[in-house]
Amino acid sequence: MNPRTATGPSVLAALGLSALVCALVWTIRYDGNFTDPAGLSWRYAACWALFAVALLALRRVPARLAVPLVLAGAFAVTATGLVAAPRTSTDSYRYAWDGRVQAAGVSPYDHAPQDGALEGLRDPWLFPTGAAACTGPDLARIPYTGDTPHCTRINRPAVHTIYPPVAEAYFLAVDRLSPEGSRHKPLQIGAGVLSLGVTGALLLIMRRRGADPRGAAYWAWCPAVPVEAVNNAHVDVLGVLLAVSGLGLVAARSPGSRVGGGLVLGAAVATKLMPAVVLPGALSGVRRVRDALAVLLPAAAFTALAYLPYVLLSHGSVFGYLGGYVEEEGYEDPSAGSRYALLRLVLPGGDGAVPVLLAVMAGVCGYVLWRGDPRRPWSGALLVTGWAFVLLTPGYSWYALLLVGLVALDGRWEWLGIAVAGPAVYVTGQAFGSRGAVSAAAYGAAALLVLVMTAVRWHRRRGGEPVAEPS
Repeated sequence: MNPRTATGPSVLAALGLSALVCALVWTIRYDGNFTDPAGLSWRYAACWALFAVALLALRRVPARLAVPLVLAGAFAVTATGLVAAPRTSTDSYRYAWDGRVQAAGVSPYDHAPQDGALEGLRDPWLFPTGAAACTGPDLARIPYTGDTPHCTRINRPAVHTIYPPVAEAYFLAVDRLSPEGSRHKPLQIGAGVLSLGVTGALLLIMRRRGADPRGAAYWAWCPAVPVEAVNNAHVDVLGVLLAVSGLGLVAARSPGSRVGGGLVLGAAVATKLMPAVVLPGALSGVRRVRDALAVLLPAAAFTALAYLPYVLLSHGSVFGYLGGYVEEEGYEDPSAGSRYALLRLVLPGGDGAVPVLLAVMAGVCGYVLWRGDPRRPWSGALLVTGWAFVLLTPGYSWYALLLVGLVALDGRWEWLGIAVAGPAVYVTGQAFGSRGAVSAAAYGAAALLVLVMTAVRWHRRRGGEPVAEPS
């Protein structure tokens, strides 16, 4: 290729990427989640628009230059998440606390943060005191004696932790490796390293398959990654790394790789539970029971063994607040909140939403198991995960990190609309004062985009037109 024809697209892609990085810094430094959700929403919209521009420019970059550009962008985009303390979530404070509790030799499942038995582990960062220190919107009051108010940055301080054992082991490792007084930075840096690990895993899988490495940019440059994986330091990014790696191993289709993939997928499930949704994809097109068991048994065994040390150490349930969380978030009651928003449009009052959800997901899983491509297990995993999001309409934007990783593997960019819907509900819903209405609109638009693009691809194949295959 002529060097001049290669330079132009590369320069355009680099300029688009630079604009995206600047917009991300501008957005993440803006502390407007409580004070100006509308303004923060516009900043998010600008980041996603520039992300789309950068991806379009990347399409014209020669393949030999694409990998260095994707990697350079990954480092730059990831670094933007480190420019401020966590902005839109307080989950990482619970992570820091759970790590500290374990370092003291105590099970994180035995005590709620406000439990006086662990008062000796408190510090002014996680547990500020005094009237002036307890006025922030992200602080929760905890029981205290005397006239001095006590509060904490940890959300839901009256309940036990909800996180599975691999996540807890990660929190402990970060705590052990953190310098004294480093506060939130180690968790953000650790999440940044994991995020770059996802990019590396994607590129390795694509190289092994001879696929277009540009697809890795769907993850590496996605605004959700620096915001949710790095700045808010959500442990979901560890689950994504394990899920992507596990599916990559399963795709190799040898008996040993299936077992290895099952083990890694089990580790993903033991990190956040949600990656269990990719298991039907891992079994795409499997016709022999022994091939399915080669994935499922190692996954189940790893998950069970990961819990075992905590079962032996703990005096209470290692599932912590899981049941209460499901009830609190409205998954058991479809009649209110932003969950099941699309189903409530066709089912008055949400009656029958759960049976309909189960029936539809059973159909999707059945299709993936019977018609899925075993060489591309992530394609089936994306289908199951995507439709689960459409039907459940979750209100937390970081949940979609798993879906972004699957999009990067599969290449069907239209599913990224789900990742846009998450922050629309979580942040923009505050500006409108109705997360339910925003949820229905955002997830409805995302589902429509998926259906339209699916129909377009099907029509092109029927007409014999060339269709760019996903990576």
